[in-house]
Amino acid sequence: MMLTGEHFLQEGLITPAQLQLAEEKQRELGGNESIAKILVALGFISEKDRVKSLGKVWGVSFIDVNEIVPQPEAIGLLSPQLAKRFKSLPLERHQNRLIVAMANPLDIFVIDEIRLTTGLEIEPLIAIEDDLSTAITTFYRQENEVKDMVAGMMEQFDGGLSIEVKKEEEETDDSTDDAPIIRLANLVITQAVMDKASDIHIEPLKDGVRVRYRIDGVLLEGMHLPKKVLAPLTSRFKIIANMDIAEKRVPQDNRISMSISGKEFDFRVSTLPMVHGEKIVMRVLDKGGINVGLSKLGFLEYNLELLEDMCSKSYGIILVTGPTGSGKSTTLYSILNKINTGDNNIITIEDPVEYELSGINQCGVNVRAGMTFAAGLRAMLRQDPDVIMVGEMRDNETATIAMEAALTGHLVLSTLHTNDASSAPTRLMDMEVEPFLIASSLIGILAQRLVRVVCPNCKESYTAPKETLLRYGFPVPDEVGDENGDITLFKGTGCDKCKGTGYKGRTGIHELMDVNEEIKDAILRREAGHTIQQLAIKNGMRTLQMDAVSKILMGTTSVEEVLRVIYA
Repeated sequence: MMLTGEHFLQEGLITPAQLQLAEEKQRELGGNESIAKILVALGFISEKDRVKSLGKVWGVSFIDVNEIVPQPEAIGLLSPQLAKRFKSLPLERHQNRLIVAMANPLDIFVIDEIRLTTGLEIEPLIAIEDDLSTAITTFYRQENEVKDMVAGMMEQFDGGLSIEVKKEEEETDDSTDDAPIIRLANLVITQAVMDKASDIHIEPLKDGVRVRYRIDGVLLEGMHLPKKVLAPLTSRFKIIANMDIAEKRVPQDNRISMSISGKEFDFRVSTLPMVHGEKIVMRVLDKGGINVGLSKLGFLEYNLELLEDMCSKSYGIILVTGPTGSGKSTTLYSILNKINTGDNNIITIEDPVEYELSGINQCGVNVRAGMTFAAGLRAMLRQDPDVIMVGEMRDNETATIAMEAALTGHLVLSTLHTNDASSAPTRLMDMEVEPFLIASSLIGILAQRLVRVVCPNCKESYTAPKETLLRYGFPVPDEVGDENGDITLFKGTGCDKCKGTGYKGRTGIHELMDVNEEIKDAILRREAGHTIQQLAIKNGMRTLQMDAVSKILMGTTSVEEVLRVIYA
């Protein structure tokens, strides 16, 4: 079936006047050119619009190959020659099914050839031909680079070279940037940046080296490398992180700063001796990615307004609680960005300083030099601060100084490791902080978690009995559900854009407790956490579970994801 001008008119991509001009142009050309290509030539629609519409008519999904990274094992199923000849790029393998981006997904001869070559059932997607050609060249070159790098290193080993000595000698020579080990190390890092990974894991196994990336909080396999690559690859990362490459028996840590595609990144590098060699973990810190507004962190309107009101106070403490990796630092930095108006003095003490914020004075903890949280906090109070951010309340001394600072006219932000907001006062009392200090200084406590967002590209709805959620312990409101007691939920089926996981990106779920007079009195009476929670709920607090249910019903996340993060 061919595309007509009416298709684009119905999609709202063109106006009747534009269609009329295109039809006149088609008549001038003798009717030999399709109306779709004429609309593209006239600039009324883009090539992407044309191919998308063609896919709809043919019943084939569109894929933008500029926005995806194919699985290495999928690319290896088709040779570069066949990929170019067929104008087809393998994207993902799911058991006996191979997803392939094609310029012409209706070409049954090409589909049959790929099926015979790979031995898999083919699921074709339509893509822009020029983009496809570029992607085929790029990804097959990258795949070959890994093979060439490994092969080059194997030759060096066979020649009896000591890679570590060679790297030390060559480090001062800029001409060695094309050495296989350097290109392999760069590829490991750039792949993490492309996939928006938060961590890189290079793991020594008995028979090889596994590289994994933490994407949206979950570890996914990236590549497998030969065992002989481990020593030179480890040495390379140690060299650029200014570590001791001769020391393999004790852990080391440092950081790397580099620019990738014009963006500044920091990598916190940590090594740990394991049974089969040293494991390397690198935390990826995107310096530009921390400038996130509070409105983009997933707050529901009620919680966002309440938090912004707390941030406008001139004194008191706001605590952000949750386990490691729950986004506490991002929330604190977002609050700092909001209140950084240029007419106040904001000072932070962190361990370590992960992101550098413009216009904010930041200092790091250095225990060996005597710069602890408590010592730094005392010094900061002599620097005429308006706002203080303490990376973490770890001990009685730090917490007490911070609370006394809040009582003397400073707004203090900090983090605490508790499971929910109502447990924070109890935790502080366990640290032997006086209840009157806690009650007098606290103005708000935010507990949060990060959950994965259902992929918008493969999102689909389904109905489930309301009792299913109630059985899991979800606090589902009475008014939710149809007359049969069913509710609509959402999940991702898995596609190329989300690497088959069904999720793309993460958002926060929050529990924000306003420390009012009633809760202050409960703290002074040393009430238990569950009693404080009941008081907070009575005063309008939405618990983590309530916030999660709202986001499940909105289609933001799934039941399974919330169970994994909160109830696991």
